[in-house]
Amino acid sequence: MDGPVRPSEDDPIFAIAVAAQLAGMHPQTLRQYDRMGLVSPQRTAGRVRRYSLTDVQALREIAELSGDGVSLEGIARIMLLREENRELRHRVRALESELADERLRRQGRRVFAAGQAGEVVTIMAGRRSGRRTGVVVWRPQRRGDRGEERTAATPADGSQAPEPSAVVAFEAVDEH
Repeated sequence: MDGPVRPSEDDPIFAIAVAAQLAGMHPQTLRQYDRMGLVSPQRTAGRVRRYSLTDVQALREIAELSGDGVSLEGIARIMLLREENRELRHRVRALESELADERLRRQGRRVFAAGQAGEVVTIMAGRRSGRRTGVVVWRPQRRGDRGEERTAATPADGSQAPEPSAVVAFEAVDEH
């Protein structure tokens, strides 16, 4: 068995008396807020109000605003603007996701990388160039009699060092 099922914050689980107690209000106040449209709980088949944790949180916010001297009309406007703000933030996240997906699918997108010899190579969008996974140990060595230091790459196994390569990707977008 999977264990007990936990209700979500939007599940209507509280009767009006319990919701009123959790919000620190009288049940009649909740009925008034329902009539005004400030908090509209879900209803059972028998038309009994059922409040969710989200509803209780809204009731607490209303109580706080009311305690700060905001009128019920002002509270209604604030609650409406907060809901619009939540919806707009959700929409922005969805549009950002769509835009990112579209950029990946867009035709004409080119990705460039540096090859082993330093040349510029084009790779397919969404692909990575091959990676080298060998371990390379870098040791400073003296050069000639001038005492200049140089850096040489020596693989840990002592074999000949491969040419180091770096992969740098740039995106060029055709405007046409």
